[in-house]
Amino acid sequence: MNSSYNKKGSNQIIFGKIHKPMKANVGKLDKGIRLTIAVVALVLYFTKVLTGTVGIVALVVAGLLAFTSLVNFCPAYTLFGINTCETKK
Repeated sequence: MNSSYNKKGSNQIIFGKIHKPMKANVGKLDKGIRLTIAVVALVLYFTKVLTGTVGIVALVVAGLLAFTSLVNFCPAYTLFGINTCETKK
C-alpha cells in the first residue's frame, strides 16, 4: 500500500486522498461502561437468556460497544459533539 505522511502533520495520504486520523472521544469511565455492557450481553446470549432476533441484536450491539471502546472512538459522538475524554493539562 502506497502511503506517506503529509508535511502538515498527522494527515495521511492514501491512494492520493487525504485521510484525517480519528481523534479519541471515549474516556476511561465510558470505556469501562461500554465493555461491561458488552460482556453482560455476551453472557446473556451464551447462557441462552437472550435468543433469536433479540440475541443477535445483543451480539451486534456488544460487538459495536467493544470495538468503539477498544479504539477509543465513537462515530455517533462526533455527530452529537460529545467527548468524554479527560482534558490534558
